[in-house]
Amino acid sequence: MKFIETLREGERIQEVYLCKQKNVAMTKTGKEYENVILQDKTGQLDAKIWDPGSMGIDDFDALDYVEVNGDITVFNNQMQLSIKRARKVDSDTVDASNYLPCTDKNIDEMLTELLKFVASVNNKYYKQLLTTLFVDNKDFVNEFKKHSAAKSVHHGFIGGLLEHTLSVTKLCDFYTKQYELLNRDLLITAAICHDIGKVYELSDFPTNDYTDAGQLLGHIVMGSEMVSKIIATIPGFPQKQANELKHCILAHHGELEYGSPKKPALIEALALNFADNTDAKLETMKELLNSNKTTGSDTWLGYNRLLETNVRRTGE
Repeated sequence: MKFIETLREGERIQEVYLCKQKNVAMTKTGKEYENVILQDKTGQLDAKIWDPGSMGIDDFDALDYVEVNGDITVFNNQMQLSIKRARKVDSDTVDASNYLPCTDKNIDEMLTELLKFVASVNNKYYKQLLTTLFVDNKDFVNEFKKHSAAKSVHHGFIGGLLEHTLSVTKLCDFYTKQYELLNRDLLITAAICHDIGKVYELSDFPTNDYTDAGQLLGHIVMGSEMVSKIIATIPGFPQKQANELKHCILAHHGELEYGSPKKPALIEALALNFADNTDAKLETMKELLNSNKTTGSDTWLGYNRLLETNVRRTGE
């Protein structure tokens, strides 16, 4: 199989990919064409069917496996496939693991490391909350392990939510060693819980798209609600500690325009925002550079929405 990350300009390919999205669009001259997003475990590929009614273009829909034949070009510094022929392929004839993006880290090892942070929390109320969610609730843990952290921006792959959460938790643990004023139990608990709402904000693979609740509420509000429900089951949970934890979750995007209902008012909330932002942006940069491995250090890779800048690789 020829994986998407290996494709290069000028190639003509005949390969099977998963159709992630498909929609009809219109050229400036009023002619219909189809936008298609193809996917395998190494990434996604923008594709176009410029003449949808032509011979050799069979019917297929999003989430179908499709054998495509066409030419690889570059548009706005991104690989693009011009599809000449396409036919739907029976899903029983393909290995699904080749088409679903997945972390390159060991998922069970990451979970074990995260649970060590759970065990390191001394505050009995925070520890009980974390234990209820990450030890006792096996169904939630199974979903958490296989979920992505985003639809496409960063960590948009199986195990991405766990990988991101562990990375943010480790950064927060480092902060507590550098800044003694930080309440470690609060910060570590908030780091582990900050994105738990994404389990219900995003659907499972291969769809990995926003659910109805995700669109209406978002993972920040959903995560705060989840924490509130668990707190209600723990006798004597101090209201002040509950409010501080929920504030950290509600403020972890840092700014109102970035989706946070509140801006950070606690030093722990500020630290969590920095850790979350650091991991998200560095992972975004890493994924962007990995998807353009053959470009030289003097080649600009184009504007990135999350980073809000044009990007290029560091010189040798």
